[in-house]
Amino acid sequence: MSRSDKHMLVPQLRFPEFRNAEKWTSYNLGQLSKVVTERVGDDDCIPYTITSGVGLISQQEKLGRTIAGNSLKNYILLQHNDFAYNKSATKAYPQGYIACYLGHEHAAVPNSIFTCFRPAPNLVIPAFLNNLFIANLHGKWLKNRVAVGARANGALQVNNDDLMKVPVPLPTGSQSLSEQKKIADCLSSLDDLLTAQIRKLDALKKYKKGLLQQLFPREGETVPRLRFNEFHNAAEWERKTLEQLGELVSGLTYSPDDVRENGLLVLRSSNVQDGRIVLGDNVYVRMDINGAKPSLPNDILICVRNGSKSLIGKNAIIPEGMPPCTHGAFMTIFRSSSAKFIIQLFQTKEYENQVAADLGATINSINGNQLKKYTFLIPKPEEQKVIADFLTSLDDLIAAQSQKIETLKNHKEGLVQQLFPVLDEVSA
Repeated sequence: MSRSDKHMLVPQLRFPEFRNAEKWTSYNLGQLSKVVTERVGDDDCIPYTITSGVGLISQQEKLGRTIAGNSLKNYILLQHNDFAYNKSATKAYPQGYIACYLGHEHAAVPNSIFTCFRPAPNLVIPAFLNNLFIANLHGKWLKNRVAVGARANGALQVNNDDLMKVPVPLPTGSQSLSEQKKIADCLSSLDDLLTAQIRKLDALKKYKKGLLQQLFPREGETVPRLRFNEFHNAAEWERKTLEQLGELVSGLTYSPDDVRENGLLVLRSSNVQDGRIVLGDNVYVRMDINGAKPSLPNDILICVRNGSKSLIGKNAIIPEGMPPCTHGAFMTIFRSSSAKFIIQLFQTKEYENQVAADLGATINSINGNQLKKYTFLIPKPEEQKVIADFLTSLDDLIAAQSQKIETLKNHKEGLVQQLFPVLDEVSA
């Protein structure tokens, strides 16, 4: 096998037993694998599709049904450790996503938007190669070879020749496969740890969801099924409107001329992620702009207008320690002395149902006057505080677990950058 490039490469981090091994170089993907063209025909197999960032899953699992129909016979047949390239752009993978098929049953993917290839096991370990594709090795190569908007029937126009020219950094010499396996095993163990932590997060969220159903009255009832001991004999909860519980603070309308590199932070829907305020995709306006109303700690930020209907109603409580901020016109603030209890009400099915009733079939906004009329059953302030403190402590656990997962993801990303040669150095 001839190398695609004479330039020798060295990763920043190498396991001790390979520090004196031969350097790395790059090969074309086509030198390490061959395109799979075998069709299903009359074979009995399971049709698969891809979820970006997850991998290959059956159509039944993803869509709740099989959509292959009569076209199944033209699907590409996969075997264990084959790769499938989905030529559909996603936000994380604009040049398409490549996944490794890890199953053992007969499987297939649509020939219309997939290119499949099979690595040579004597040259490259599939798990090693898979980590490179997760790091979007192919996207970095294809981005200058796929025209913006170049689509045919919804698929990116990527020909197999370009795909097979993707440069793959690889250890050389007699220890190549051993070093590949060491790297793949290291990253796989980290993936296993991430999976375990994600399951723990999911369990915490499921536990919280179950508690919400128990700690707040169900439809047609005036007391919750689960009540703290000191409130077992307390009065029934009373139904109140949001207008009785606090006030709404409308958002700021601003123009592109008001935007600055730094200044007054404008909170938008993108700053609400998974029930928390996240400062990442930030917009700032000039500090002296007219009409800006301050967003304060313990205010509840609510998305009331958005192009995506699924985002309407999402909310988060503004924490202490925020920089000077206001909120955009598509957002509103609910301000109340009972905010830490009300934010928990906003996680209940009762809130979701009232938002859904407002939206209807075509409306992508909640009217402020209507929002004020949302009603909830409310206990006395003493019981509110106990419930809020308990659920807030659980929210803190969930936030800490989410942060642990992000730290692990960043650690893996850093490891990938060090265990493989710098991708920009890889050329073909």
